[in-house]
Amino acid sequence: MKVIHSLIALFLALAPTAIASAQDIERMPLLVHPEVTTHVVMPEDIKLVDISTDKIVANQSASNIVRLKPADEKNYGFLGTVTVIGERHIAQFNVFSSQSALTATSSYFVRNSEMKAYENPDISMTRSEMSKLSWAIFTSPRKFYNIHAKKYGIKIVINNIYTVNDKFFLDFSIYNSSKIKYDIEDIRIKLTDKKVSKATNSQTIELSPVFALNDAKSFKRSYRNVIVVDKLTFPDEKVLNLEVSEKQISGRTISVPIEYEDILNADCFITK
Repeated sequence: MKVIHSLIALFLALAPTAIASAQDIERMPLLVHPEVTTHVVMPEDIKLVDISTDKIVANQSASNIVRLKPADEKNYGFLGTVTVIGERHIAQFNVFSSQSALTATSSYFVRNSEMKAYENPDISMTRSEMSKLSWAIFTSPRKFYNIHAKKYGIKIVINNIYTVNDKFFLDFSIYNSSKIKYDIEDIRIKLTDKKVSKATNSQTIELSPVFALNDAKSFKRSYRNVIVVDKLTFPDEKVLNLEVSEKQISGRTISVPIEYEDILNADCFITK
């Protein structure tokens, strides 16, 4: 019995703190209507959406957009609370059913002041941060001049390699000297053996970029992009290949090898 009383006393002591923490997040009002799709736009990618009631239906239509609607036309007044958890921020909404479609919220752009920051151990760098750094690198002068490859009238060069926190930023350009427009099928990064022996099995590891600045899929003369991959180390007998393939059955594929020594020479990018 003493243990129970102690637990109750502890809960009562912590309850005001818990309530105060919950109230730190301002709940924005949202008016919804069955004839209107309400879009909530976060300034960062969304990781989770929590709905406190089955009176609201929602789905994620883009990486940073959630669509809301009332589940039933007969529900009126307060429908429930929606919590949107981003990469490093949380936003909450009190959802109300509007009697008129004209007064319903069609788009709500969440401001930074309306969110509560939190530490997300799974996110070392947000997509917005990668985009800003990539643009800064994109406009920076070329520092690497010895990493390039040429084939089929296509030349690919590595402009810069930067490291920021636990990410590598690969800045590269492609030049087309042929008269045929180049349609990009895929951009891939592979870790392969330098020398392929017939007596042994060659192991290829494909790395998935976590961000790409330029989403253009075709170009006539020149193309530049910055892609981001998780920081890695690999043995000297391996090489990192940046491969670009063309959208055709007999499409042109070109790759440029990046030595581990070049990775070690990556600069730490610092913005002003």
